[in-house]
Amino acid sequence: MNNRRILLALFLIYFVFAILLNSVGTVILQVINSYGVDKTSASVLEGFKDLPIAAVSFLVAASLPRFGYKKAMLAALAIVACATLAMPMLPGFATAKLLFLCVGVAFALVKVSVYSSIGLVAQDPKQHAGITNMLEGFFMVGVLSAYWIFGFFIDSSNPASLGWLNVYWLLSGLCAATFLLVLFTRFDEHAAAPPHSRGPASDFVEMLRLFMRPLVCVFVLTAFLYVLVEQSVGTWLPTFNNEILKLPAAMSVQVTSIYAACLALGRLSAGVVMRRLNWFPVLAGCMLAMGATVLLALPLARGIAHDPNVGWSTAPAAAFLFPMIGLFMAPIYPGINSVMLSSLPRHQHAPMTGLLVIFSALGGTTGSLITGYVFGRYNGHFAFYLTLVPIMLMLVSLWFFKRQVEFKSVIPANAGIHAE
Repeated sequence: MNNRRILLALFLIYFVFAILLNSVGTVILQVINSYGVDKTSASVLEGFKDLPIAAVSFLVAASLPRFGYKKAMLAALAIVACATLAMPMLPGFATAKLLFLCVGVAFALVKVSVYSSIGLVAQDPKQHAGITNMLEGFFMVGVLSAYWIFGFFIDSSNPASLGWLNVYWLLSGLCAATFLLVLFTRFDEHAAAPPHSRGPASDFVEMLRLFMRPLVCVFVLTAFLYVLVEQSVGTWLPTFNNEILKLPAAMSVQVTSIYAACLALGRLSAGVVMRRLNWFPVLAGCMLAMGATVLLALPLARGIAHDPNVGWSTAPAAAFLFPMIGLFMAPIYPGINSVMLSSLPRHQHAPMTGLLVIFSALGGTTGSLITGYVFGRYNGHFAFYLTLVPIMLMLVSLWFFKRQVEFKSVIPANAGIHAE
């Protein structure tokens, strides 16, 4: 088994899905402009993406080791290749809903398979943490690329133009190329096979039993709150740039790439930092810095007048300062995930990742819907100020997570899931 080729395949899969998943904010902006959809209705695209992720993860995550991680990845890539082809061929808001429904179903298969595959190639917890941070960092490189790829196809002079749909021809080809790479890469999945399993129903019950552990409960709550904040900002930042900061549509999307760049930089460098420092003070400090960024940046976004000649050199300071929140946000998600997964035996990585994906998806949908409602009902300033609430709650849950880790309320690495 060629570990480098496997990692290349995993990284490229994550790159593809980074573009598709995090295009939802851009697509929300474009369906508002192109199809005349209101903000509240457009915000349901996040739900079409995240709810299938949660549902499919809940139903199949525990059984994926039996089905095969490679087969699951191939099925996911085939689904999104077809869905991306439908966007330019059948333009409409309904097709956008269908796209994100397919992306959600496919990503549920991919997230569990990719995260579980890390455990097959990592030799120790430190290597696991390094690969996880690199993978999530590469995911953010995909997000960063998405803003520029979509921005290239958006016509700011004609917001109602459907030319932006041509980006999906490119994305469909990328899905096909990734499919071929995975198809011809050999995966050895024997270590992922659950011992003493009696069938899919038994695997599902074991996943539910895993959720009953205090450490796991606190972990998924922390993940839920983190994704709520990340998706609230990532989904609505293009619209915030366009309507509050008065930037052109294409530039609103491209400026959001600063947020993705900060996330990518933070995650790619987090592996080095986390190997030298204790994880808790690093992550707690990041959460405090997130709150400080919100309080510093949003006052700068008030009273901005429309400037038809605005450019990168004349854009409001808030357009550059607020996305810096991504730099402090970056290490949190891969950090808590690695602490959790590296504490478990390999055959439990799939059900644990399934629980992670479920609550991450629910957090993303909740954050997007709340922010979209507040944005439309009140204003963008108030919507983003509200992120301070989950940030504070996340800091509290992280402290409880640390306590549970210290109490070693986790399944021993040499025990089965029934072990007490």
